[in-house]
Amino acid sequence: MNANGIYRGPDKEQKVLHSNDAEDLIVQMDRVSSVKEIQDTLANLKERELSVTARLNHLVASQKDFQRELGKLDLLRAQLGSQTVATRSISNNMLSDAASTAKRISGAVQRLDLEQERVKATLGVVEQVAELKACVLGVTGSMGAPQDWETAAGYLNRASKIPKEIVCGSFAAEIVPSAEVPDSPNVTLEHAAESLCGLFLREFEKAAKEDNGVKVTRFFKLFPLIGKSDVGLDVYGRYVCQGVASRARSNMNTGTGGNQRKDGFFYANALTKLFEHIAQIIEHHGGLVERHYGQGRMVRVIERLQVEADSQGGIVIDTWSDERNIDRKLTDIRSYAFTFLVQSFLPAQNIRPASISRTNSPATFDRNTESRGQEEDGADMKDVDVILNELAVMLGKWSLYSRFVANKCQNAISLSMETSDLLTMPPLLTNSSLIRKIVDKLISPFNIMTTFYFRRSVEKAFQLDEQPPDLSLNMNKTIPSNAPYITSAVDDVMYIVNQVIQRSLATSQRDVVASVVPTIARVLGSDFVGMVQRKMRDESYPKGAVQGALPLEHIIVAFLVLINNLDIATDYVKRIVQSRLESLSSTGAMNGNETPSKTLADLYPFGHDAVFVTNTMLSLQNSFETKTAELISDGIYVVFKNVMKPRLRPILADAFRDIDYSMTEDELEELSREAEVEDGYNLAADDAVPRRFQQGWEALTKPIARILTEPNFAKLLSTVISYLGEVLEKRIWSFYGRINSLGTVRLERDIANIVSLVVRGGKYALRDSFTRCTQICLVMNMEEDEWEELQAAERGAFVDGVEWKIDAEERARAKAMIRNPA
Repeated sequence: MNANGIYRGPDKEQKVLHSNDAEDLIVQMDRVSSVKEIQDTLANLKERELSVTARLNHLVASQKDFQRELGKLDLLRAQLGSQTVATRSISNNMLSDAASTAKRISGAVQRLDLEQERVKATLGVVEQVAELKACVLGVTGSMGAPQDWETAAGYLNRASKIPKEIVCGSFAAEIVPSAEVPDSPNVTLEHAAESLCGLFLREFEKAAKEDNGVKVTRFFKLFPLIGKSDVGLDVYGRYVCQGVASRARSNMNTGTGGNQRKDGFFYANALTKLFEHIAQIIEHHGGLVERHYGQGRMVRVIERLQVEADSQGGIVIDTWSDERNIDRKLTDIRSYAFTFLVQSFLPAQNIRPASISRTNSPATFDRNTESRGQEEDGADMKDVDVILNELAVMLGKWSLYSRFVANKCQNAISLSMETSDLLTMPPLLTNSSLIRKIVDKLISPFNIMTTFYFRRSVEKAFQLDEQPPDLSLNMNKTIPSNAPYITSAVDDVMYIVNQVIQRSLATSQRDVVASVVPTIARVLGSDFVGMVQRKMRDESYPKGAVQGALPLEHIIVAFLVLINNLDIATDYVKRIVQSRLESLSSTGAMNGNETPSKTLADLYPFGHDAVFVTNTMLSLQNSFETKTAELISDGIYVVFKNVMKPRLRPILADAFRDIDYSMTEDELEELSREAEVEDGYNLAADDAVPRRFQQGWEALTKPIARILTEPNFAKLLSTVISYLGEVLEKRIWSFYGRINSLGTVRLERDIANIVSLVVRGGKYALRDSFTRCTQICLVMNMEEDEWEELQAAERGAFVDGVEWKIDAEERARAKAMIRNPA
């Protein structure tokens, strides 16, 4: 059956079958080469014939059913045709009339809606024209004899809400004019607005001159009603700027003719009062402006106030700069040569190695006196410190003012458009003349003076540097001072570091931090660390006067103190940076007024300034720590090489002196009895070697540990123990062939006691330096079966689960050390 429901019969399928069978038969017949193949081919043909016959019989049997189904389909098709004819008749005779009727009704409704909309629009125009006429008459009437300015402004405000096309339209031009008001409504309203604007300006200025705040507020509120908001904001800006100028002049004049201007904070206070006055105006009057003029309109007044702030703030800064002779001081600062620091880094000449510090010598005293005389002729440190404090206050107040204005402007802008959460400096500040003057006359001098102040303080600290008194390596002598033992320069310099960083951060200026903090890192790395390094190399290097001699005691002490200087200075810097980052106390009011602590984000609110300051401070800490750590490592190595190492071998030699590990048990008992009879030293005692070693070890390490800081001594001890492990291993190998089984037990016990003595006090990690020694002793004391198991395990992937530091050859050598293995 095809797609049209017509049955095609099996003819086509039979043709396909016969065609395929014929082709297969031809192929098979072509390949036949024997009687057996012919018989097989005939059998195959018979099977195919039976299959085809069965399929043909099935098709013939089912042909009757197909014919019956086709008849049913023909009958259904006839019935469906009659139903289709009836449906078309109903559609043409009944539904077409209803459709046309619905179309006519829909059209009528649309026309009615259109007429209704036109009527409503006409009524609206009529009402608006009536409202316009009422406003025009009301304005002219209020401006007449009654002179009711509020009512007239109210009518103008109502008229401003009527669409412009209606006010200027021909219909209003015909209806609104009257005998009293013959002009067109738009002309009348414009004239009325201009007239009222001029009137309000005159009255506003008059009230401002009379300092009548009520009248000022009254007329200020009327400008937006007559469509003159910009005029009102401008005249109001001029009014408040007059108050700002008057207050600023009054603040400046308070110091005229007296000593107040000599006060270190007079100009800072004047600038502070200027910013506070402007901020109060913005805060208190902002609500009035926003309420009557609309959201965000206060920005226009702020712009006008900023112009006045540029003028008055510039006057304060210029006067301060002239009064304090800033240019002259900057010239003196730039000309200062830092003679002491420069000469300190020159090649040493005629300096005796035994001298502890040059600062106490008469020659140095004369040079320091001359240097101080040069300083007095140049920039005075006290004056510089006072100026820096005043600069910090002014910059801090400028930052607070900038943040306040930026918040107000950003809040106004965010109401009209979507803005970022990051606070940004508004254009009215970035483009102001005051910020340029602040950069040129406040920030730049602050950076230059801070650099000079800090470096000069470092120089002076080393000029007055003093060693801690009465330090000694003799344990019988007490030290009167308390640890840590450092020179006075460290405390002085770190106090100045803390002061300079605190003062710089209090300015809340990113440019200040970007200049001052790297300068601190540079001066600390070059001058402070350089001076300590120079002293370690030229004045206090622990070296014997002759080859093989130990250094003098006071040289060693001075060198250890210098290493302590580096360690304590690193700790100071780390604590200063961390304390500044965790919680910063604002020093904006350095004249004695305390302020609550502020976070870094509060001091640096703009953009990513807080992140920048944090990274800059951490960079200072990391750079200084890197430089000091390198010099500390070098110093520790020098102490080990010249002080500890030459004494370590004799200590071990004395500990194992006259010790014989080849003695039998009977010989040991006899030696003990002889020692008791002669009341001599018992070399057979279990603690003979550890007791000797302890005496030498404590005499070597305790004096050093008493002076060095804990971190420095831990580093020195780690270096010493690492070397001790090597020396002790060589000592163990030296007993090759001179030790018996009992001796191995004694040796292992002695080594274990020495290791325990060295690492006591929680220094368990230092045991790793003695792993080879303990493993050698472990192998020597192995039983034969254990040794055989170890040798067997060596052929596997691991050696008995133990991480061996000695290889198989060394283990075999250790096992062979016993002279007469039991």
